[in-house]
Amino acid sequence: MKTYDVVIVGGGHNGLVCACYLAKAGLSVCVVERQPFVGGAAISREVWPGFTVSVASYWMSMLQPKIMMDLDLVENGVEVIAVPPSFQPFESGKSLVFWPDDARMAAEVAKFSVKDAENYPRFSAHMMAIVPYLRRLLWETPIDPTTGRIKDIVKTMGLAWRMRDIGSRVYDVWDLLTLSAHDFLKRWFESDEILTAFGSYASGSAGLISPKTAGSAYVLARPYLRDNTTPVGGGGLVRGGMGAISEALLRVAKTEGVHVITGRPVRKVDIQNGRAVGIELVDGEHIAARTVVSNAGAKSTYFDLIGRDLLSEDVKGQVERHRTRSIAFKINLACHALPRWTAYDERRLNEPNPGSVTLAENSDELEEAFHAAQNGEISPHPYLWITTPSAFDKTVAPEGKHVVQIMGGHAPYRLKDRDWDEASRHALLDIVLKQICRYAPGFDQEVIHAQILTPKDIEEMFAMVDGHVHHGEMSLDQVFFRRPIQHYADYRTPIEAMYMCGAACHPGGGVNGIPGHNAAREILRDLGKSFPAAASPATTRMRSR
Repeated sequence: MKTYDVVIVGGGHNGLVCACYLAKAGLSVCVVERQPFVGGAAISREVWPGFTVSVASYWMSMLQPKIMMDLDLVENGVEVIAVPPSFQPFESGKSLVFWPDDARMAAEVAKFSVKDAENYPRFSAHMMAIVPYLRRLLWETPIDPTTGRIKDIVKTMGLAWRMRDIGSRVYDVWDLLTLSAHDFLKRWFESDEILTAFGSYASGSAGLISPKTAGSAYVLARPYLRDNTTPVGGGGLVRGGMGAISEALLRVAKTEGVHVITGRPVRKVDIQNGRAVGIELVDGEHIAARTVVSNAGAKSTYFDLIGRDLLSEDVKGQVERHRTRSIAFKINLACHALPRWTAYDERRLNEPNPGSVTLAENSDELEEAFHAAQNGEISPHPYLWITTPSAFDKTVAPEGKHVVQIMGGHAPYRLKDRDWDEASRHALLDIVLKQICRYAPGFDQEVIHAQILTPKDIEEMFAMVDGHVHHGEMSLDQVFFRRPIQHYADYRTPIEAMYMCGAACHPGGGVNGIPGHNAAREILRDLGKSFPAAASPATTRMRSR
């Protein structure tokens, strides 16, 4: 029986990224995926004849240029479509267009408050001053600041040296990690529409938070974390759907010699004398490996793959306390026509459709929706982020028809008085369509088919505990050296030769690939091998296609 250098449990995008780097370094790698396809939540499916949807993840905003260039993803089929700016309407008839430059964005803000418009460039400058340090931290392996081991002291000193130029900006970063989005934004803005428009992003973060939750301000930085000035361009819609990213990663992996097994769930990790030596599949087959990597979440990795009996009480307690409850849902629609937004002026913008649309009327509605979800209820006014890929990609719908994708922020994992069933799912759909029709009357009559994914459905479909697309909340106590748990935030686990590479690890979720990249780096370091020659995050923009 062949013994691989590395076997990876889970073929989501981070598992594939990790596999590609390890194979490029000369290791024999096997990826085992329970589904009949790879990609995890980054998949495209023809859900109805002629209609292709990005089933879960839906927008390419975080996949790092360094990874795209290292792994030649553009050459392997990833085409990002640059779309018009995003748009947010209000019932008053006013609206915001989210322009990428400060001058035009300030002009939009001025429609609501002259003072806020004057402050917008200051807010933008403040965020851009913080971003370089946050981007740097993405690529760091979290330290363990509590041990007295020489190697950990050296790592801590190394991080301090690399961040030595942060100076007083450390307080700004701290504010971002501890304040609510609402309180952070109130330093610059007074208009409730502007506070709602900028702060509502926290409502779409998948976690059990609102813009007024302490620590939610960090979400405001997420749109800034990707450098969109590199040769691979900015974010947007991926032609053919998000599955094109996973398909490109699979092509690279196979080119590098990775053996990919699909449709074979893993029962557990084989552990002998405290060391991982392979995996056992549900059908009883054993796959031997010198190193095992889990792309699953923390609870699945520790309790299912390792097993509670092999964990200390401290580790078990930390994993049990790791919060994973989600209130995010996804609805995919096949439609006769796109929403016609009353407040959208295509003549002024010279675009027939906005790139995406945010629906959040005011801060009170967002807070009410959050508390409703907390209490197991479906709010009549959920946060919605809507994309219309067929407006820009003719490959995803039949001619004259359309795909509309809706990421929602407020649906409970468990309903208070019943389980999720077809009736409650369609009740959620009705609420969502009513919310859209507040701003695009008559759209409910254009719907042909609907795929409705509650947090419970997301859990079952993608093996994400509690349906959390980030594999766990991104609060201050669950980031960096406490992600997923303290003492084991460096992509390692208490089991020798076993690692983690998924969104439960630093820096968290979204289709960004960084956990897979960083885990591969640590595995190669432990094996005494060099990381494959690659673009530096700081010099990526200097490469050309």
